[in-house]
Formats: sequence, C-alpha cells, structure tokens
Amino acid sequence: MTRDLLWRGLLAGVIAAACATLFARVFAEPHIDLAIAFETAHAAHGGADEPEIVSRAVQKGLGLFTALTLYGAALGGLFAIAYALCLGRVGRLSGQALALVLAAAGFVVLSLAPALKYPPTPPAVGLHETVGLRTAAHFGMMGLSLVVACAVTWVGVRLRPRLGAPNAAVVAVLAYVTFLSLGQTGLPTINEVPAHFPAVVLWDYRVASIGMQGVLWLGLGLAFGLLIERRSSLPKGPLVTAR
Repeated sequence: MTRDLLWRGLLAGVIAAACATLFARVFAEPHIDLAIAFETAHAAHGGADEPEIVSRAVQKGLGLFTALTLYGAALGGLFAIAYALCLGRVGRLSGQALALVLAAAGFVVLSLAPALKYPPTPPAVGLHETVGLRTAAHFGMMGLSLVVACAVTWVGVRLRPRLGAPNAAVVAVLAYVTFLSLGQTGLPTINEVPAHFPAVVLWDYRVASIGMQGVLWLGLGLAFGLLIERRSSLPKGPLVTAR
C-alpha cells in the first residue's frame, strides 16, 4: 500500500515541479537576469570576466526544469511517506484534505520559516567565500524548524483530548512560533547585500522565490490529493503502525 502511495507521490512531485518551473521562468528568472547584469557591470571594472561554464539560456531552460523535476520527485516521495504516517492520526480528513494540510505545513515549516531567517538572494548577492556557511546555516534553520514542528505536533495531539482540537492546534502553533524564534537566535546572522544593490530587484526576487516554493507545495498537495481520490479503496486507518 505504501509503495502505491510512493509512486503517486513521485508523479505528483513531477507535476508540481512543472508548475513551479513555469512560475519561476515567468516571475523569478527576469530578476536573476537583472541581478547578473548588475554584477557583470560592476565586475567589469575589476578585470576579465570568468568563463561561462553553462550558458544562461541553458540555466533558465533545461537546467531549471531538470533541477526542479529531480527536487520535486524527491520531495513527492518524502511527502507520500509523511502522508502514510499521518493518515488516520490527524482527524477525520479526506485524502485530498489531508494532502493539502500536509502541503501547507510543509511550505511553512520547510520553505517560509527558513526564508524569514535567511531570505533567498539572487546570484549577485553574497560572497563566494561564505557559500558553505550560508548553505549550512540555511539547512540548519530547516532542520530546526522541522524538529520544532514535529515536537509541537506531538504535544498538540496529546493535548487534543483535554483541550479539544481547535485549542490544541492554537497551542501547537503558538509553541512552534515561540520555540522557533528562540532557537533561531543561535544561528549566525548573514547580511551580505551590497548597499548599492537595487532594492526593488532584491525584493521582487525574494517574493518570486518564495512564490515559486508556494506553487511547488500547492501543486504537490493538489496533485497528490487528486491522485489519492482516484483510489476507490483508500484505507481509513493508519498505513504505518507506530511503534
């Protein structure tokens, strides 16, 4: 049964990646072009340009589609496993409703919360020497957000019989915001945006990047939910037994 959900998750991830690619191509890539043009104009005073290994046309065409497809498929597989773990344990939700709830939670926990601490930046922003630090800090924030989310979800489930589902959910959300805010203070603060970088380009790029993640998660939830609803023998209880 879990294997059946897994291939549906992979397919949903590919579908969501196609939607995210189209969104990024229309809304995010133009701002990347502006950022690269800005970087090139300022680098021209420092000497010869570095050779271009992969052309910009390939990067925002086939390269973008390939990267997002692989990412979407992997994310879809993990999404299917999370769905199997949650089915029958988070209330009487339909298959499609549960998929949408998980997608919304995934967007907040793995995309939005880390972006509030470390906002996405275009290629012209950031030093080459700090790429490793910035990458590690971002994944650290993602890990922290995921751990806190799992912990408060566990607490919320335990409080539901005493407080009721709505009140337990409010407590869980408040606990998530509180503990994540406290925990992220231990992560390094990184601000490498040049003072002369166009603020409009930076803002539009960040909005488009977060929007692309939103499209990816929404597409994943919708596609997976529709694929699940097509199954006439969807089980009502948990697919994975907790030990």
